[in-house]
Amino acid sequence: MENRHKILILDDDSDWLALCRELLEALPSRPEVFTANNAKRALALLETEKVRLLISDLKMPRIDGLQMLSIVRRRFPELRTVVLSGLEDEEYRSRAYALGVDLFWLKPEMQRNSKLFTECLESLLGHADRDADAGFRGIQSKSLMDIIQMECLSRTSTALRITRGPLVAKLWIHEGELIDAECEGARGEVAFQRLLAWKTGTFENLPAEPNRERTINKPVNALLLESAQTLDEAAQPSTEPESLESALHRKTMWKLAQLTREGAEFVVAAPMGTADDPEALGTQNVAALAQWAQRATEIARRLSDRLEAGPLSHIAGQGVERQVVMLARTNRAFLVGWPAESTENLPEKSRKLVASWES
Repeated sequence: MENRHKILILDDDSDWLALCRELLEALPSRPEVFTANNAKRALALLETEKVRLLISDLKMPRIDGLQMLSIVRRRFPELRTVVLSGLEDEEYRSRAYALGVDLFWLKPEMQRNSKLFTECLESLLGHADRDADAGFRGIQSKSLMDIIQMECLSRTSTALRITRGPLVAKLWIHEGELIDAECEGARGEVAFQRLLAWKTGTFENLPAEPNRERTINKPVNALLLESAQTLDEAAQPSTEPESLESALHRKTMWKLAQLTREGAEFVVAAPMGTADDPEALGTQNVAALAQWAQRATEIARRLSDRLEAGPLSHIAGQGVERQVVMLARTNRAFLVGWPAESTENLPEKSRKLVASWES
């Protein structure tokens, strides 16, 4: 029998349980979803079923969500936990994170941004070692800068709250533009630069604040380039070797700098002939784009062989929203997305970008 992850949803609202169950059963990993309308029932299920992820409300009769999380943390330390609540109260949020929850989402925000919510859950289901996670909890394979870029590319308005242990930072994005940041006692560009040095943490989307005062006027791309340069300078030869975590963080920042310097929207590197996971920056739709690049490469190579046209150079296409260029390499296919209005030699620019990615 197929080994499916198990999710338990705890909420005293039966209609909400039905809504969540329908949403989660449609996840790509097809988890087995259980529901409970009280803590006693939930604890009984946790004792009998090997549950991977618990999603809990906070305000419930008899044993509330915080009490439940406290019990769970002691009795089931490996269980992943998510709070999904209608309580917009910073005290509840802080207490939940102090109990070690992986994510805290507000119910209205989950309904507005269900795609990101389900992607966060898929990421939590797929990572077995809590301490080995790299990146930001919720989307472990993403750097913070990648998350910010995705928010800006989608032209959203939101506030991002980022926590790392006792440290808390916030970013404000309005219609795809970064307008303000607070981190470690600083505000504006200085705060943003400090925040980019964080390699791990937890992020969450909060409601937008359209009247927030603007303190950052530079485009995100410009700030990114400055940050990548700073990280490169900091990594110059020293008496102490650079840690693996720092090296990976710097490499990601450098790749993002190259992406924005050339003006591309995203890059997806799809493995060919191996079971390796695809890599991507600038897009959330990684699996579908990688699969398309793999299929397109295979079909184009077969056609090239039948026509005796020589090795495949590239495939280029244009849609309403963007242009794409697919480059084939021996063991990977690269798909590069460009703005629809781009008029330059995109295949050549894509080759340059991919060459820097592989170097």
